[in-house]
Amino acid sequence: MKIVPSLILLLLILYGVEARKSAGYCAMYDICGARTDGKVLNCPYNIPAVKPDDLFSSKIQSLCPTITGNVCCTETQFDTLRSQVQQAIPFVVGCPACLRNFLNLFCELTCSPDQSLFINVTSTAKIKNNSTVDGIQYYITDAFGEGMYESCKNVKFGSSNSLAVDFLGGGAKNFKEWFTFIGQKAGVNMPGSPYGIKFLPMPPASSGMKPMNVSSYSCSDDTLGCSCGDCPSAAACSSTSAPPAQKQRSCSIKIGSLEAKCVDFVLAILYIVLVSLFLGGGLIHRIKGKKKSSPSSSEPRGEQSSVKPDTIHAQMLQNTPQRNWAQLSTVQGYLARFYSKYGIWVARHPALVLIVSVFLVLLLCVGLIRFKVETRPDKLWVGAGSRAADEKRFFDTHLAPFYRIEQLIIATAPKSSQPEILTDDNIKLLFDIQKKVDGLRANHSGSMVSLTDICMKPLGEDCATQSLLQYFQMIPKNYDEFGGVEHVKYCFEHFTSSESCLSAFKGPLDPTTALGGFSGNSYSEASAFIVTYPVDNAVDNKGNRTVRAVAWEKAFIQLAKDELLPMVKSKGLTLSFSSESSIEEELKRESTADVITIAISYLVMFAYISLTLGDTPRLNSFYITSKVLLGLSGVLLVMLSVLGSVGFFSAIGMKSTLIIMEVIPFLVLAVGVDNMCILVHAVKRQEQELPLERRVSNALMEVGPSITLASLAEILAFAVGAYIKMPAVRVFSMFAALAVLLDFILQITAFVALIVFDFKRAEDKRVDCFPCIKRAQSSDGDDKGVGQKKPGLLTRYMKEVHAPILSHWAVKIVVIAFFFGLAMAGIALATRIEPGLEQQIVLPQDSYLQDYFNNIATYLRIGPPLYFVLKNYNYSSESRHTNQLCSINKCDSNSLMNEIAKASLTPELSYIAKPAASWVDDFLVWLSPEAFGCCRKFTNGTFCPPDDQPPCCPADQACGLSEVCKDCTTCFRHADLTSDRPSTIQFKEKLPWFLSALPSADCAKGGYGAYSTSVDLKGYKSGIIQASSFRTYHTPLNKQADFVNSMRAAQEFSSKISRSLQMEIYPYSVFYMFFEQYLDIWKTALINLSIAIAAVFAVCLIITCSFWSSAIILLVIAMIIIDLLGVMAVFHIQLNALSVVNLIMSVGIAVEFCVHITHAFSISSGDRNQRMKEALGGMGASVFSGITLTKLVGVIVLGFSKSEVFVVCAFVYYFKMYLALVLLGFLHGLVFLPVFLSMFGPAPKGDKQDHRPSASSQP
Repeated sequence: MKIVPSLILLLLILYGVEARKSAGYCAMYDICGARTDGKVLNCPYNIPAVKPDDLFSSKIQSLCPTITGNVCCTETQFDTLRSQVQQAIPFVVGCPACLRNFLNLFCELTCSPDQSLFINVTSTAKIKNNSTVDGIQYYITDAFGEGMYESCKNVKFGSSNSLAVDFLGGGAKNFKEWFTFIGQKAGVNMPGSPYGIKFLPMPPASSGMKPMNVSSYSCSDDTLGCSCGDCPSAAACSSTSAPPAQKQRSCSIKIGSLEAKCVDFVLAILYIVLVSLFLGGGLIHRIKGKKKSSPSSSEPRGEQSSVKPDTIHAQMLQNTPQRNWAQLSTVQGYLARFYSKYGIWVARHPALVLIVSVFLVLLLCVGLIRFKVETRPDKLWVGAGSRAADEKRFFDTHLAPFYRIEQLIIATAPKSSQPEILTDDNIKLLFDIQKKVDGLRANHSGSMVSLTDICMKPLGEDCATQSLLQYFQMIPKNYDEFGGVEHVKYCFEHFTSSESCLSAFKGPLDPTTALGGFSGNSYSEASAFIVTYPVDNAVDNKGNRTVRAVAWEKAFIQLAKDELLPMVKSKGLTLSFSSESSIEEELKRESTADVITIAISYLVMFAYISLTLGDTPRLNSFYITSKVLLGLSGVLLVMLSVLGSVGFFSAIGMKSTLIIMEVIPFLVLAVGVDNMCILVHAVKRQEQELPLERRVSNALMEVGPSITLASLAEILAFAVGAYIKMPAVRVFSMFAALAVLLDFILQITAFVALIVFDFKRAEDKRVDCFPCIKRAQSSDGDDKGVGQKKPGLLTRYMKEVHAPILSHWAVKIVVIAFFFGLAMAGIALATRIEPGLEQQIVLPQDSYLQDYFNNIATYLRIGPPLYFVLKNYNYSSESRHTNQLCSINKCDSNSLMNEIAKASLTPELSYIAKPAASWVDDFLVWLSPEAFGCCRKFTNGTFCPPDDQPPCCPADQACGLSEVCKDCTTCFRHADLTSDRPSTIQFKEKLPWFLSALPSADCAKGGYGAYSTSVDLKGYKSGIIQASSFRTYHTPLNKQADFVNSMRAAQEFSSKISRSLQMEIYPYSVFYMFFEQYLDIWKTALINLSIAIAAVFAVCLIITCSFWSSAIILLVIAMIIIDLLGVMAVFHIQLNALSVVNLIMSVGIAVEFCVHITHAFSISSGDRNQRMKEALGGMGASVFSGITLTKLVGVIVLGFSKSEVFVVCAFVYYFKMYLALVLLGFLHGLVFLPVFLSMFGPAPKGDKQDHRPSASSQP
């Protein structure tokens, strides 16, 4: 068949006939040579097209249906064409229109009978004395080029989550760029054309040539149409197009140039209305009050009550400052009588009370021998019944646990003169680092563990290390052989299609996973290498794999600190690193550092309480009147209550947490010291002429009910936290509630006994701290001040300055308006609080992870893997599930893969970076007859691998020439499939083939490695696949809000798709389990705050039997919490477990600032103003010195702490919030509450219950 055209060509040359450009003539024919890399070169023969035999014609028709009749190619040329396009077919076979256009481009180039009309050979080269084609012009219409590009530009390549045109067209943005990429002459051993092709739209008019203009197919074509995922512009897909890329904006109101949030505007209007009503009502009431004074205002103080006091009340009226004890409720009366008798009994038996109470608590401390600290994040932040935890468990057991991540980030210095990391020296440094890591050995139980022992190996014996070195198969000598940096840049565009770019583990390496700090696809401009070592994980440490991995991780971190860091710094680069166990290990490192801070706080509090409990120092008696020993004993009791609580829960097997160790000691210290001050001051206020047991009895009777009320309210406020699902918060609440309860019990038992001992010591003139030393008898003048009752400076200030100022009507207006304005501002600011907990906050400032997390945010250009998990996939022929999942031809437009692809078009809303890798799509393509190099079978029906894999490609001969696979045929013909879909039996038989098929150049769709863990084959033969996953990626997540919002968006997307497809689908990413708490953290916080405040209200109502008093306490506590939320927003404190704990704690502490003043007001006599003054005079000093200052002293210690955890975490979450709480509690308790009580406080018990403002208290 070659003789005739050769003879014609010879005659043309001999007679000098010019090359003919007309229909039926070839521009190239046959093969005349090959390059050194084996790529064949055509002959520049301008001969008439040749008629093929029937067999050859049918082969041509199967691949090139537009070529009929004569052809301009030999069978060898056609086989070369077939083998070349065979590598590209798997990329586009899912979109028939794109595939047909792509094949037509090369079919016309190779075999068209009219080749000479649009192919012009421009240069030739001599190969073994034969002329071969070295360059051509290919005239082709723009219409075909545009149609081809439009049909292919959105086609996805499943396993790499990328566009097919990125691999087949070098990321071309239009058809001209694509033609330029295709036409490049390939270098030696590089994929591509063996000769240069210049694509031109129109030939010269005088040439007689015409451009190739075969009809192009649209991806929305009725017969060759593609899925909506590959062709979103199709009319059938318009109804399900992606939403516009607009971020949802919160409601706002614009007035001129000023724009305000709706909530701010509403609150401002509400505030103006409330203040106006208050001022108007107050003014009217004041005018009426001037006309007619209230009769009660003219009554002498103390004569308002008509209720006769009982015996105890009579004693109190005789022996203590004037109190209207008849105002006590029934419960308070019972408590007062109990404390009166109890005080006398304790004063008579102090030793017995002290020994028994301390012994019982010490008994609880025995449980400390079982003390353990829980540092595992999943046990701290993930509660029982967690949806994310259940979904992770399902994923781990049915598919595979997410791998452990060990990571290095090598980056250029921020102000480096060479910002690009991609240099010869840096890549060689990367090889040196890899050598160190490969040689690392960790000792685990006497056996040595290396990276190869624990790493993930998806395709064989090589680790799936994600490193730029994979472009050289991790072999240093390949660096120069492959071409160094230029080879790396080549692989950026061909990492999927070029065999020379495949990794050592035989899989493609996406540059986005190995580089950082670049924009778009400009990988060459990257400023960081990112090296990731995926390590096998195990469910419940199966096979001891997790323990071995942790041992290697510790050695890896030490290697990075000791050797890798100096290596990198010597090159002017930066290094950050992390392992899977790093966070847990760093938290453990600081678990003991807090002891110093706690000890200092207790010492400072001891010094302060010793000063505040004592009398005014006098030179001649300070060693008698001081209360150093009493203060020390009190602080020890507080410590004992904390240890007792921890001991009890340790005994029953409950682990402690770092939050408990950091917060509860300060919490109980603050609460305990407050009540100690109040108790001692109450005893000192009694008439000194009374016997000590009567003074103790009267003091307990006076303050016992309010201390009980405050303590019970605090205990209940913490106890409600036990119902929170989040373990860290629940455990904290339980420990805190018991610690406060034990502290309260010790206060009214052991501490009261200690007060008795201390006052006896003082009266007996014994030296403080050395009670065995007794001062000698002295003159009366020397004893002045010892045991004398003289109001202190603070008491006089409260009575004579503070209370009168607050009584002024103008001050009351300002106070009410200011504090309600503060509450409104708090509500507005609270809406700006973001959920989350920055990881840097909870880590030590000197931790190596600080730099790591900063670099993650700076350099990473891809987010965490995101899996959409499908339960119970019915693949039978009767089910529609397959078409509801896939995204290739004939799949539903609203299928899962299509919807994910559409969501990835708006990543700012969906947080989905790219379309998902679909094993269903790749399986269907792998089965397709068009992908003739993929699903093949031997004549005996067993699986036949592609021609470039053993046994079809023996090591001793060229691939494709083996006799072993010459009779292999495709698994199916089109007639064997139903609408291009396999039957139930076909699916069942071929799925294991697909999952065990290695990907290669001849068939990139092999499922082994890419999908080995994506399908659960247990019980799949029943027609139901219990679990399968589809992998994509989140966008880069740099802030906590990004993690929270991405999880919320993924869950909302899955819920919508599940409802639409009537299938059970859920999203899973490795961080979801820890961030689930933030999805409803506001709900958790508000519910528990509401329950805590309601519990306080209930206790107050039961004990005081006054709804109005309880409501006032409720109001003040709510205002304190609202203002505290506003402070959180101002200081950018996020809402998380720590801040929720602090808020719940704040409810308990806020009670202290309200209850004592309210109780003092309720038992005082006179009108509201007089009762307010008396309450401030009696309890104001105790609240200020015993509550405000004690808490202030404790929080200042936190601010000056040197402990690394406290400097960062405690400063943000404890120091700032605690300081704000103390200041807000002080202002509300000693400014707002007295003013509010003077205006709206409950009337005396004998009066008509009128809560309207009194005339004397109104403006």
